[in-house]
This record gives sequence, structure tokens and C-alpha cells, in this order.
Amino acid sequence: MTTQQLTEQIKKKNSFLCIGLDVDLNKIPIHLLKEEDPIFAFNKAIIDATHHLCVAYKPNTAFYEAYGLKGWKALEKTIMYLNVNHPEIFTIADAKRGDIGNTSAMYAKAFFEDFAFDSVTVAPYMGKDSVEPFLAFKNKHTIMLALTSNAGAFDFQTKIVDGKELYKQVLETSKTWKNAKNLMYVVGATKAEYFADIRKIIPEAFLLVPGIGAQGGNLQEVCKYGMNDAVGLLINSSRGIIYASQNDNFATAAAGKAKELQEQMETILNS
Repeated sequence: MTTQQLTEQIKKKNSFLCIGLDVDLNKIPIHLLKEEDPIFAFNKAIIDATHHLCVAYKPNTAFYEAYGLKGWKALEKTIMYLNVNHPEIFTIADAKRGDIGNTSAMYAKAFFEDFAFDSVTVAPYMGKDSVEPFLAFKNKHTIMLALTSNAGAFDFQTKIVDGKELYKQVLETSKTWKNAKNLMYVVGATKAEYFADIRKIIPEAFLLVPGIGAQGGNLQEVCKYGMNDAVGLLINSSRGIIYASQNDNFATAAAGKAKELQEQMETILNS
């Protein structure tokens, strides 16, 4: 999927919502545990109830890896279901990979070819040869960690190195890498005050923004400083949507929470 196609979906749906499919079997409705594949059954119900309200889904692979082969199979069935039934929706493998070049090439092949995700998250700590193998795939996107929403982000990301915050140096350096046009970036919603400076460095790139909802991020503040002419934002919400209810009405409840965010986004887009 191209960024132009993603932007068209944002305009069509009046939404730049990304829903995180982080499935914990201890949190899903008990009746689903009787299903042959409870993870996929949960995901399918959430997707069926919310696909018209969002433009992206983001399974965090840790929530599938934790269940071994059954988890990987559920992830495969989930992405296949999305690609067949909702090919217009942008898919993100939240895997946070980042290793030496030949290993990264295999990670890229796994997520872009075998699973057919549109994008994958990566960690840039090992530098360009760990990221460029992902960037080599046409019409696929590499979403690089830039400034994250966790408390530990201040351990390194905002440290001053040679007179400039490290995250800014990471952003500037990434622009020089081969096929950097395929880069997107993770910027946490709880760091809303940083968005203005980030946009000075990467004004046109899409930003994946976790931290709205359960982590306390403010949608209006993020949009005020982070939105560009093409919107350029994917606002992720996971727990706040998919675990809105643990009863039989869980999918309807999830749709209700997604609708609340979508309506806020529509107001912002039309203002």
C-alpha cells in the first residue's frame, strides 16, 4: 500500500485510527476460550465490528509469539482475513525488529512476503544496515522507533549528545538512508510537546502514535503539533478499544469506543 492510498482512506473514513490487536487470553471473554482458535475468533469479531471506523490494525507480535505455534497461526489467519476482506486497511506488524543486515533481511521477508503485512516496526539502535533491508521492499513501510511513550524513553532518547537530543539525531540520520521515503516513525502521544520539533525534521512522514487512551495521551494536542497537510498521523489505541467489555457484547463495546475516537478525529479533520 502506498502512502497516497492510506491518505485516501483517511479522507474517505474521516479517521486516522489504528487499532492494536494485542490479544491476551486472560482478558478476552471466557466463552471464546471454547473456540478452536480463540485468538483469531476474538480478532475476527473485533475487525468485523470496527473495520469501517479505522484505517489500520496493529497486532503486537509478542502477544502471538507467547502462545507458540498456535499464536503464530492465529496471527497468520488474522492478517490473511484482513488482506482478503479489507485490503484497503493498512496493516502493521508491531515486531520492533532490528539486527545485523542478513538477519534483518530475513525478518523483512517474513513480515512483508510470508505474512504480507504493509509495514513493520523496527528499532534503529544498530544503525542503517539493520534498517535498510526493510526499506528495500517496494510499497512496504518501515516504522522506526523515534520517541516512545514509555517512562524509560528518557534513559537514552532525550539525552543530549554533542549538543542535540539523541532522538533528533536518529531522525536526521535516518533521512540519509537508502529508500528513506519508505520510513514512518513511532512517536508516543505522551510526548505531545515534542511533535513540533519532530515535524521540523520530518515534515512529510507518517507518524504512528501510541499512548492515546490508557496511557493518557491527548488527541487534540498530538494533532495540533503533529498533523501535516496529508494528516500524517496514525493514532493507535489497543486496550481502550479491544477490552472495552469482557462480556458477550465485547465487539459492540469495542466498536463504541472506536466510534468515539473516530468522531473526535472527524471533528479535527473538518475544523
